[in-house]
Amino acid sequence: MLTSWRLFPASFTRPKYCPSGFYCRAEDQVSSINERQKKKKKVLIVGSGWAGLGAAHHLCKQGFEVVVLEGGYEFGPKNQSLSPDDVGIRGFWYPYRNIFALVDEIGIKPFTDWTKSAQYSADGLEVQFPVLQNEPQLPAPLGSLLYSKFVRVPLVDQLTLLPLMAAIIDFDYTDSAWTKYDPVTARELLKQFGCSERLYRDILDPLIEVGLYAPAEQCSAAATLAVLYYYVVAHQKHFDLAWCRGRVREQIFEPWMDSLKTQGCKFLRGRKVTDMLVTGETNCISEVVCEKESFVADAVIFAVGVSTLQEIIQNSAALCSREEFLKVLNLASIDLLSVKLQLDRKVNIPNASNVSSGFDNSHAWTFFDLNMIYDEHKEDPVTVLQADFYHATDLLPLKDDRIVSKVMSCLSRCIKDFENATVVDKEIERFPKSLTHFFPGSYKYMMGGSTSFKNLFIAGDWIVNRHGSWSQEKSYVTGLEAANRVVDYLGKGTSAKIIPVEEDEPHIQALRTLNRNVKEIRALFPWSDYFLQ
Repeated sequence: MLTSWRLFPASFTRPKYCPSGFYCRAEDQVSSINERQKKKKKVLIVGSGWAGLGAAHHLCKQGFEVVVLEGGYEFGPKNQSLSPDDVGIRGFWYPYRNIFALVDEIGIKPFTDWTKSAQYSADGLEVQFPVLQNEPQLPAPLGSLLYSKFVRVPLVDQLTLLPLMAAIIDFDYTDSAWTKYDPVTARELLKQFGCSERLYRDILDPLIEVGLYAPAEQCSAAATLAVLYYYVVAHQKHFDLAWCRGRVREQIFEPWMDSLKTQGCKFLRGRKVTDMLVTGETNCISEVVCEKESFVADAVIFAVGVSTLQEIIQNSAALCSREEFLKVLNLASIDLLSVKLQLDRKVNIPNASNVSSGFDNSHAWTFFDLNMIYDEHKEDPVTVLQADFYHATDLLPLKDDRIVSKVMSCLSRCIKDFENATVVDKEIERFPKSLTHFFPGSYKYMMGGSTSFKNLFIAGDWIVNRHGSWSQEKSYVTGLEAANRVVDYLGKGTSAKIIPVEEDEPHIQALRTLNRNVKEIRALFPWSDYFLQ
C-alpha cells in the first residue's frame, strides 16, 4: 500500500540463455534507470492550500519527486483539507500579483471583474467603495478617503484617521517594527492617534474584524498596520478586489492539481501526520509518520494552518523536543460560520460584496450576492447569497434553524427587502479554529520559514516573512519561499522568481527615510532605550 513513495529497485531475473548478450545489456540499462530514479530527491508537503500547492508547483518544475498529503484534519464531511483556504469567501485584491501570474500560467480564468463593495451598520448603509483604479490616481491615502462615498460618517470623523499615518510610516515591516507594535491592541493604537468613536465603531472596527477575523480590541496593532498599509494605504488601486467565480477548490485548486499531476506530483488524501523520525547525526527528518504509514523524504514542508500544526506538534515527540515548535502552542485560531441561503424571490443587493458591523455588540460579518459572483447562480431566478461570520465561537453550537433566523434578521437590518423573503434552502458550514488569530503579543510565538531541523520548512499566511503581502497571496508566496529553501538545501534546481510588492510611493519613501534618520540620531543618545517603546 502506497509503496510508490518508497522507491525500491525493480527485481529482474537473469535469463539462463544469453547468446547475443541482448538481455544482459537490457538488464543493465534498466538498472541504470533505476539508479537514476533512486537518486531523485523526494519532497513531502503536508497541506494542499495556497502554500502547499505553491511549493509543489515550483518543486515539480525542478525535477523533484513531490508528494502532497491532504486531508485528515476535517472541519466536516465536506471539508477534507489541511488548509484554511477552503473556508468562507475571500476576495482577491489588486496587489495579489503572484497569484494573478499563477492563474495566467496555468491558463485558467477564475476571477470576476473588479467589483464595487459596501459597508453597513445598524443604521443602514455607511459607505460605498468604488473601483479605485478607475478614478484619477492621488497620493496615498487621499484616493481611498476621497473616492469612498461615506453616507453617514461626517468628514470631521473621517479626518481623524489621518494622524494614524505616523504609525503607518513608522511601521516598516522590520522585526523591530513588529516587536514594537505587536503587544498593543488595534483599538489602543487608534485611540492613541485620536480616531473618533463613530469612525471606529461603524467603519474601522468591522473592517479590522473582517480583515483579521477578530474585534480590534483583540487584534495586534502590528498586524492591523500591516493589513491597512497593504490593502488601503500603499496605493490607491490596492483596495480593488475581484472574486473567484465559484469555490476556490473547484475553480483554481483542482485544475492546478491536475496540472501538477501531469508533472508527476502525487496527492494522497486522508493522511494525518502523527510523528516524525529524526536522524540524530544529521539533525534531519528522515520519515514522516501518518498513523500506520510512514514516508521517507529528503525534505519536508509543513504548509498548514496554526491549529493543524498544533495538533501535529502535540502528537509528535520529535517536534515537542524543540522550543520553536512548543512556542507555536501559544498561538490561537478563530472560528468561522458560513451560511449559504437560497430565497424564494429575487432581492436587490446593490453590491456583490458587503461588510456589516455586528448588531447588539456581536460579530462583524460579510455577505455576498452569489448571483453576481458565482457562474452557477448567474441565471437563477431567485437570490442565492452567502454570509460569513467571523469570531463566531458562540454561533457554532446553535441549531441550523436558529442560525438562519439570525442571518435573515441581520440581512433585513441592512437591506429592508429581505423582510419579505423566505429561505427555501440552506447550507451551513462550521469551521472551528480555522483562521489565524493575530492577537496582541502573538508575533513572538510565530515561526519563520526555516526550522532547527535542516530539512523541515514552514509555509502559510501566519509565519514570519518580509515580503509584505497578506492572506492568500502571503500563503502562496511563503510556499514559493519554502520551495526555494528546499532548492538551496538539496542543491538542485533554481529558485522561484517571486514578484515583490509594489514599491512605496515617493512621498511614503521620503517620510520613511526621514523617520529612519531620526531614529538613528536618537539612538546615539545614552537614554534612547530607557523608556518603554
